[in-house]
Parts: sequence; C-alpha cells; structure tokens
Amino acid sequence: MTTEVINNEERSRYEIYLDGEQSGYAEYELADGAITFTHTLTDPAKRGRGIAARLVRHALDEAREADRFVVPQCWYVAQFIDKHEEYAELLRSSGSDSA
Repeated sequence: MTTEVINNEERSRYEIYLDGEQSGYAEYELADGAITFTHTLTDPAKRGRGIAARLVRHALDEAREADRFVVPQCWYVAQFIDKHEEYAELLRSSGSDSA
C-alpha cells in the first residue's frame, strides 16, 4: 500500500492518500507565524489503521520545518501532541502572546 501526504494549500488542508484514494485530511489556518489545526477527518471505513496519526505527524513535521507554532484546536491534533512529547515544543507557550 502506498501512502502519500500532500499540503493542499488551495484548500488549506493536508490530505492523505492510500493507493491514490483520499482517505483523510487535516484542515488548518495560517496566521502570525502559527498553523492552527481546526479539523481532522479520516474515512470512517478506514479508521483504526493509524491513518490520522501518519497525516498529523507529517503536518507537524512540516510545521517544524517552516518554524511555525502549532495551535491544536482540533481534539485529535491536541491528543496526538499530548501523546508524542517530541512535538510539544511546537506549541506556543502561554507567555508568548503577551503585549
């Protein structure tokens, strides 16, 4: 099975394809050096295979490469970061928003 994750900038979302078939996506918004993940969805028929985890890991790795902060409004992205401490550094600390 081939897996491909792309950043569909036109639709503001990362999309994951399994054998050429779109199987999920993670929507985002960009502003002020941050990427805010607003919604993640996996095809219900394909849940339980780690698809969302592969998708989110790819998106977070790209956020790191682009030196962006991550705002996990989506529960799945928040939970993923909680379980994978190596991504905690991407979260904006509460003190960095002070004026």
